[in-house]
Formats: sequence, structure tokens, C-alpha cells
Amino acid sequence: MSRSLARYLPILDWGRTYNPGALSNDLIAALIVTIMLIPQSLAYALLAGLPPEMGLYASIAPIMLYAIFGTSRALAVGPVAVVSLMTAAAIGNVAEAGTAGYIAAAITLAALSGGILLLMGVFRLGFLANFLSHPVIAGFITASGVLIATSQLKHILGVDAGGHTLIHLVESLWHHLPDTNLMTLVLGVTATAFLFWVRKGLKPLLLGFGLSKRMADIGTKAGPVAAVVVTTAVVWLFGLDAQGVKIVGAVPQSLPPLTMPDLSVDLVKALFIPALLISIIGFVESISVAQTLAAKKRQRIDPDQELIGLGVANIGAAFTGGYPVTGGFSRSVVNFDAGAETPAAGAYTAVGLAIAALALTPLIFFLPKATLAATIIVAVLSLVDFGILKRTWTYSKADFLAVLATILLTLGLGVEVGVSAGVIISIFLHLYTSSKPHVAEVGLVVGTQHFRNIKRHKVMTFPTLLTLRIDESLYFANARYLEDYIYDRVIGDKPLTDVVIMCSAVNEVDMSALESLEAINARLKDMNIRLHLSEVKGPVMDRLQRSHFLDELTGDVFLSQYDAHHQLGAQAT
Repeated sequence: MSRSLARYLPILDWGRTYNPGALSNDLIAALIVTIMLIPQSLAYALLAGLPPEMGLYASIAPIMLYAIFGTSRALAVGPVAVVSLMTAAAIGNVAEAGTAGYIAAAITLAALSGGILLLMGVFRLGFLANFLSHPVIAGFITASGVLIATSQLKHILGVDAGGHTLIHLVESLWHHLPDTNLMTLVLGVTATAFLFWVRKGLKPLLLGFGLSKRMADIGTKAGPVAAVVVTTAVVWLFGLDAQGVKIVGAVPQSLPPLTMPDLSVDLVKALFIPALLISIIGFVESISVAQTLAAKKRQRIDPDQELIGLGVANIGAAFTGGYPVTGGFSRSVVNFDAGAETPAAGAYTAVGLAIAALALTPLIFFLPKATLAATIIVAVLSLVDFGILKRTWTYSKADFLAVLATILLTLGLGVEVGVSAGVIISIFLHLYTSSKPHVAEVGLVVGTQHFRNIKRHKVMTFPTLLTLRIDESLYFANARYLEDYIYDRVIGDKPLTDVVIMCSAVNEVDMSALESLEAINARLKDMNIRLHLSEVKGPVMDRLQRSHFLDELTGDVFLSQYDAHHQLGAQAT
């Protein structure tokens, strides 16, 4: 019972061995991540078109809940750039930014996303994320990074531009360019340049001053906070808000409120598909980060339990004034590098953010939106990787076309169309490649019991014997391809008396493939050619034995291909 409970509550596992050493490391990691998350959370709420405090709210309860239900010891859950952009695109279709309906839609979106993730976890559907190819995801994230960075230029320029596609954003920015606020531009460009420098130049400088590596790391992660403090002070001292510099303004000084999602039928119908897409993309991003970090410490991640952890975190966000969240790449890496030992580090981070929400929000009244935009631009440009196009072009033209299509559709038609296209393209690629499996005609390598492709190796074959190795499971999408391949190969080959299908790579034979095998057997029988199978795996054989196929098979089923070659070759000679 306790083991079963621990499967759904991982905290019962790592909590038993929690010790003062882990506590110390978790507290230090939490301090560093909290410093990083304060400006980042505010910035991502701005990206989603929501009040800045919702970014803080979405970073408190979800982190606490993930610490209880999640399996990653380093994953930091909260608002992320891509999900924030998808949130803005989704709720922008049902409500106007700045209205109570817009906020309610964001909360409902978090609830729907959480419910979808939770159900997927309970029914162990984590494998569905495998249908999204990593190159396609990389293409989508790259395009999203470009869209996000472009969308934030309006805050750097201090203009009222908008749009959900690259063309509309650039067109709007160009149209409003004469309205640029000079002081906003100076603040935005300076903050952006400073934050780019912080990433590369601050740590070596601090180390040069004699600081320890740990203190230099903390100082580097505090770079965005320094930008926030300085630009806020500048706006306040010189009254730049009166000169048109847009500021955050009043932010409620409180803990996350208790909120209720609006589950009206019309709103749920309008947001369900966007919630599903956000759930898929959020889970893929989160599980990729979690597994990468876990591998470095030889720890295990349970994808299905991760779905539950993320689902509960999103539901928590919905009931505490937040919006959809997932595991963030940058904050998780910072958490890991800072020495986080357990998910408790996330809980301590939540406490730090709660203190910030209670005590520090009055201090950001004069925070310029240009600084938050600079924080977003610097963060997302690290996600942009156009090199994926070169790598996929070199390795696989099909993957290249998929990545290129995803990037162009995301930039040209928006994130919802882009991610939908990514899902469809990924599934299509899988079906396309598996529908035309690699089929090799093989022969015996002399002096061994190994069989290799006759086009690649010098092998022994017999004119009366054809052996085909199928390098794919057989199912409805490729069954007809196998039929056509065998018919094309045997027609006109008069000496041929036996065909062996080598099944060493066949893990599955569905009903459509079984019917194709029966048709192949019957057609070859009409040609006076016997059909044989070799190296059939146990589960596949179990299914074949439940059908009439083996009774009607004109040939035999051989344990090994060597046995088939030896016996049928001997008959030929």
C-alpha cells in the first residue's frame, strides 16, 4: 500500500531520506532561483497580456504542488515563454486584453490544461508525446522565440503595436515607428544590452574581483534584478512616466487569491483545443528538461507521474489566480546548477516568491515595461536555433521539410496553427516512414551464421531461395507495400521456389498485416512458390497461432534464418 501511494506521491520517497545537507543545498538553490524568477515571472505575465502579479501567482502554488506530485528533483515549474505566448493567442480569441473576461479565460485555460494533463497521467498516456518529433518541436520553439522577441519590440519602442504573426507584427511595428518614445527606447536598449552582457561577461568579472564561484553564480543570476532596480529607480527619480514611459503601475500586495475557473460550455468549447495543444507542448518541453537533468545524476523520471504533477500544478494555478505553467528550461538548469537536491527547493522558492508578492510589489510601481520586455527578449533568443535547419538538411530531407514547414507556418499563421501543424507533421512523418519500411534481400556471410544485405556485402545466396528482412513492424499502413514489394520481386524469377520473410525486426503484426500475409501466401502458392517465416518473436507468434494463417502457410516457420538457409539451400542443391 505504501509503495502504491509513493507511486502517486513521490514526496514520500525522497522525503524519507531528507537531511540537513539536502536542506542547505535546497535553500541556496531556492535563493538563486527566486532572485531569477521575480523579474521573469512578471515579464512572462506581460507576454501573456495579463497583469504582472499573475506571473507571481502562477509561480507559487504550482511549484508547491509539483514538489509533492512530481518526480524530477530539479524541475522548476512556472510560467514559460512559449506557453505564455500560446496563452495570449488562445485567450485573445475569446476576450479583449485588459478585461476581467481575459483574466477569467486565462484561469479557465489553466484549469482545462491541468485537467487534460491529469487525465493523461491517470490513464498513462505519456507515450503520446512521442508522436511529436524533436526536430519539429525545435522548429516550433525557434519560430516561437522569434515571434516572442518581435512582439516585445513594441515595449522597447514604447508604441501600441500588435499582431499574432510575424508579418502582422512587423507591419504594425513599422506603422507605429514614428510614435517611438525616445526615453523608452533608451531604457529598453540599455537594459537589453546589459542583460546580454550579464550572461557572458559578469561572471568572469566577479571571479576576477576574487568572489567564489558560488557567489559569482548568484551575482550573475541577479543580473535581471539589477536591471529592474536601476531602471525603476531612474524612472522614479526623473519622473519618466510623465514623459510617456510605460510602467507596471500598482500591483496588489497580497498572496495568491482564491479564484474559480469559468467552466461555462461556450468558453470551454472555445478553449479546449488550445488547452490540449498547450498541454502537449508544455509536457514535451518539461519532460525533455526533466529527463536531461535527471540523467546527470542517474535519477529516474516517470513520464506518467510527470503528467499528474504538471496537471495538479496547473489546476493549482487555476485556483490561485494563475495561468498555464510547465517546467521551464532556464530556471530548471539554474536550479540544478545551484545544487538543488530535492523538489523541496521548489517549495522554498515558492515561499520566497510569496514573500516577494507580500512585501516587494510596491517597489515595482515605477518598473518600466521596457525592462520586462528586455528580460523576455534575452531569455527567448537563447531558444532560437536556426541551425536545426542545416542539421536536418544534412541528415534527413524529410525532417528538414517538416521543420521548415513548422517554422514558416508558426511565423506566418501564428502559434496555434504552428503547433497544430507540428503535431500533424510529426504523425505524418511517422506514418510515412513506417508505411515504406526498409526491406533488404539478404544472404549468408560465408563462414558465419550472419545474414546481411546482398547490396552491401559479399554473401552466399541460392537462385531458388529469396530471403527478405523486414525492418519494421507490420501494420495497416505498410501491409500493402510489403505485398507489392514481394510481387514485384518474384514475378519473372522462374528458378525461385521459396521465399523466406525474416522477422527479426518485426515486433507487431496487426489484422491488416495478417490479411496481407495470407494474400501473399495464396498468391505465391498459385506461382508454386512456398512462403516461410524465420526468427518470429514470441508475442508475434502467439498472435499468429490464434489465427488460421499458420495452418494455411505453404512453408515452415524456422527458429533461425540460418536454419532456413541451411535446409532450403540443401533442397536446392
